Amino acid sequence: PITPFRRPVDAAVLKHQHLADASLPPEGVNKWEALRELGAAKGRVGVTDRSLTVLQVLLSFHPDTILGGNSENGLVVYPSNAAICERLNGMPCSTMRRHLAGLVTAGILLRRDSPNGKRFVKRYGDDPQAFGFDLTPLVARFAEICTYAEAERAESDRYARLRRSVSLMRRDLAGLTLYGLETRPEASVWAAMIEFAADTARQLRRKLDLSDLNALSDRLLVALDQVRDLLEGRRTRNTSTNDVYIEQHHQNSYKDPYDFEPSLEKEKGQDGLPGDPTVPVDSNERLPNVPLGLVLQACHEFRNYVSDEVRHWHQLVRAADVVRPMMGISPSAWDNARLAMGPEEAAVVVLSMLERFEDIKSPGGYLRHLSQKAEKGAFSCGPMIMALMRKDAA
Repeated sequence: PITPFRRPVDAAVLKHQHLADASLPPEGVNKWEALRELGAAKGRVGVTDRSLTVLQVLLSFHPDTILGGNSENGLVVYPSNAAICERLNGMPCSTMRRHLAGLVTAGILLRRDSPNGKRFVKRYGDDPQAFGFDLTPLVARFAEICTYAEAERAESDRYARLRRSVSLMRRDLAGLTLYGLETRPEASVWAAMIEFAADTARQLRRKLDLSDLNALSDRLLVALDQVRDLLEGRRTRNTSTNDVYIEQHHQNSYKDPYDFEPSLEKEKGQDGLPGDPTVPVDSNERLPNVPLGLVLQACHEFRNYVSDEVRHWHQLVRAADVVRPMMGISPSAWDNARLAMGPEEAAVVVLSMLERFEDIKSPGGYLRHLSQKAEKGAFSCGPMIMALMRKDAA
């Protein structure tokens, strides 16, 4: 079947005819907000960006900003093809008609054809009769379009966060592999890890599917666990938690939050002993000089906000990144702390602050204060952990 103007009528066109009599929101719909939400949901609704440009021009012919509601103007616009193409900066008429057909098929517009095929309005007192493009479906489907738009934004946000996470894990794997080559050259895994990190960087130059990103993330997690297992074993043997180290902390009865972490050694040797200028400082060793097990024993609150088990330092950093916004710590303060202390020690500080959250008036300012001390080499997270251990034992 065809219309009087030889336009084919297919199932897609008939499917949306019921929208002509659909109930509309009583308060109306902002036409530009509807266009913006439709732009976000275009993949789910079935329209293209060029079709949205044509719709934007059609909306510009409607005199009101609010469609429906108490407006005296109807929802039919009736510009000529020449007027539409003029506002489309000279788009060919055949291209414009194709995109108009796409909007009708997607259920965004309805055609109101006059007997002679022209678009116009005939006024009979208070009952005008308009022929052209009916915007009723756009108004009637506004809530549905908003739902689609929110789903698209959420999916896009999940994809962006996963891609950033994969990129950071690739960077960590490359850095840890170079560090492992220096400290554990006898291990046989470093060449494969270097190749894997390089291959991941090449894959990230393309727009990967969500499933591909998930698979890549799983492989990186396995690789990071393997590398961390090698390096953590060596780190545990070199870490000192003897009484001499603990005695460097002097408890102060003054309860100012800044004294929760007193200044400690200016330099730390490989044994973790403070102030020993005869032992060179390893600038590549950024892991905290307290065992991960001791940190997990002292810090409990973060487990209420993360579901994954923490077994390695990179997982502790991820947990701190999750709880940081809830504590009111800005991204810039978190970045400064990671640069000044190293990601692992910054994570220990944030999770320790969470244990004493009620005692700290400004977590963001407190973290910046500790970052400034770390930049001067006058900071260690050890006393924070030992203070928490004493609090639990009390």
